[in-house]
Amino acid sequence: MKHHPFLPPSRQRGFAYLAAVLILVALGGLSLAITRLSSTQQATAAMDVEQAYALQTARAGTEWGMYMAVVNNACPAAKQTLDFRSVNGFSVTVTCTLTQVNEGESSAGVAQTKNNFTLDAVACHAATCPDASKVANWDYVERRRVATVTVCGANTPC
Repeated sequence: MKHHPFLPPSRQRGFAYLAAVLILVALGGLSLAITRLSSTQQATAAMDVEQAYALQTARAGTEWGMYMAVVNNACPAAKQTLDFRSVNGFSVTVTCTLTQVNEGESSAGVAQTKNNFTLDAVACHAATCPDASKVANWDYVERRRVATVTVCGANTPC
């Protein structure tokens, strides 16, 4: 490169290289941040799907328990586990509590007995729910749903 007659010789050689290295470092940091954000978003979306499966499995447990209570006018069992792991990876544990109350009269002077069934369904990724050993895991999903149904007589919701 020829020296210009009016300017002193430059000692700033390599400045473009320094700028290029700084730009590459900035672009590398930006790409790392985008990659981390993308993987976090994908994990969050996957957990949202798992939570929806857990909620629907818990709902299936309460509906099964209500059907059994209404048809039999009794709790299906003190504690029953339904295994849906081959379908969506979840199982649900349904607990039924029966409370009998007298309310009103079925005929003059005869108290009407009603059965209140409280169904507590817990769905999770384990064979039985809730699973206290897995609660600390970041990918453990558990949902609880409680429903109550009142039955007046044989197979008759009130």
